[in-house]
Amino acid sequence: MTIQTRVIFAICYLILCPFIIGLLDGFDRKISARMQGRRGPSVLQPFFDLKKLFEKEFLTANKSQLFMIRSYLCFIVLSGILFFAGFDLLLVVFSLSTAAMFLILASTSTHSPYSAQGTHRELVQIMSCEPMELLVAVGFYLAAETFNISEIIAGTASPYIMYLPGFFVGFVFILTIKFRKSPFDIATSHHAHQEVIKGVTSEMVGKEYAMVTLAEWYENGILLGIVGLFFLTNNILSVIGAVAAILVVWFLEILIDNTSARVKWQLMLKLAWGVTIVAAGMNLFLLEIIKG
Repeated sequence: MTIQTRVIFAICYLILCPFIIGLLDGFDRKISARMQGRRGPSVLQPFFDLKKLFEKEFLTANKSQLFMIRSYLCFIVLSGILFFAGFDLLLVVFSLSTAAMFLILASTSTHSPYSAQGTHRELVQIMSCEPMELLVAVGFYLAAETFNISEIIAGTASPYIMYLPGFFVGFVFILTIKFRKSPFDIATSHHAHQEVIKGVTSEMVGKEYAMVTLAEWYENGILLGIVGLFFLTNNILSVIGAVAAILVVWFLEILIDNTSARVKWQLMLKLAWGVTIVAAGMNLFLLEIIKG
């Protein structure tokens, strides 16, 4: 992949990702409402909400919180640029982990009891997701013998889902946690049914909350991109299959969100680690057989 191509993909990510994920969020609200027997808001409502938040004045709790939130957004955007420009997948995972730490620090800087409780739960969610995210990168390395995303895509004529079905199942499972959907929306939620108000984002308002929302949109773009990576090959037509897989996974997450009740953090941790160990572990044996 040439430098010019990398730059083009990076720019496309920066410009298009918020619009695509914002629209998906709007359809998410509309579909969820129909599942619950309601009409639901306009699919453009997420953009209206974001615009309204950016129009508000800064009401930050302290200067350090604003710095942490800006750092959170910057590292998420950096992760997306690294991913869509075809750089190192392992570096993308580490960059996302760093971004999550800045969100934690932003929450703890307020000394609010609601934020503190949300922070503790956010840490549990990170503990639940991190192993599987790291194993996905390892799985692609074992299948393609490289962490470089452009080489991963260019180096195969068959979709990696054929070699990494267990890693795919485990990653889709933790997406429910990463997307903050039921039954694992224990730290914060995009809906008004949190028993700890807004959890980790309780003390974030106005432009601060708008930046957090925008960062989540960019992060969701990366996560869905990783889903697509399982289906991409060196054939340009594989993009169609990747997009179809992304939409199926996206709808599945909406379905799970609307048919599941929130679980306790202990069960979430057990389930996430259990699926990670079983799915990824079995897939490692499968890779040994295929590659052997």
